[in-house]
Amino acid sequence: MTNIVLIVGNVGQDPVARSTQSGSTITSLSVATSRKFRNSAEELVEETEWHRVTCFNGLGKNVANYVRRGMKVAVEGRLHYTKWTDNAGVERYGVEIYADKVDFLTKAPAAEAPAEPAPAKGRGKKKADADLELADDIPF
Repeated sequence: MTNIVLIVGNVGQDPVARSTQSGSTITSLSVATSRKFRNSAEELVEETEWHRVTCFNGLGKNVANYVRRGMKVAVEGRLHYTKWTDNAGVERYGVEIYADKVDFLTKAPAAEAPAEPAPAKGRGKKKADADLELADDIPF
């Protein structure tokens, strides 16, 4: 049997990355998926579900570096179930997606672009013209 899951949704918060003592990277993010349907009163209803996604090592680094809140992503991986006992002694259960692949379906929100550097003193039109002439000499 195979445990494969594929979701396409929007990232809810910027991913959070952490490193283990052995140097592995673990990145966590939340992804929202939505579906629209008509209820028994024929009203259009939208239902949103949140999924916890965990990425490891190189994939985790890429997700931490390039994924931001609001981006649309496609996550392919497997379901991982956990069971633990909380401080009150109650057994808790959880499920998350261990990602094997994350496709970025939209660009990250644009960061504030740095201002263009001012031209250095002594660099005028003559230097720019010389640069253009050199560019024409390139054989490719």
